[in-house]
Amino acid sequence: TTLGILTSKIKGNNMYKSVWISYDLGVKGDYPSLYAWLDNHKAKECGDSVAYLKYELSQDEKLAEKLKKELASCVNFAKTDRVYIIFKIEDGTTKGQFIFGKRKASPWEGYGDALTEDDL
Repeated sequence: TTLGILTSKIKGNNMYKSVWISYDLGVKGDYPSLYAWLDNHKAKECGDSVAYLKYELSQDEKLAEKLKKELASCVNFAKTDRVYIIFKIEDGTTKGQFIFGKRKASPWEGYGDALTEDDL
């Protein structure tokens, strides 16, 4: 599809998917191994703990599964480490998901002007 061409470049039976990776490995994380992996994939820096890259996979592979397996094979992840990926799926919508870790409370909670039941 036209949208698929915008997010994927097909080469033979393989394609390159655009993916943004956000990572939080804490203060003792295995950053050297993660950085080596990112460098080997020619990732671009996008701010603190965010990288962009084009990731190669075959037509029958699932991006999140392959990325998780490959990263787990070369980076020593702790239980509290988090890696979140953002990518487009075939219909052109954007999807994001954790491949390591899970969502936690937002540090900005309580700063907004949201009304409470007491305000009503």
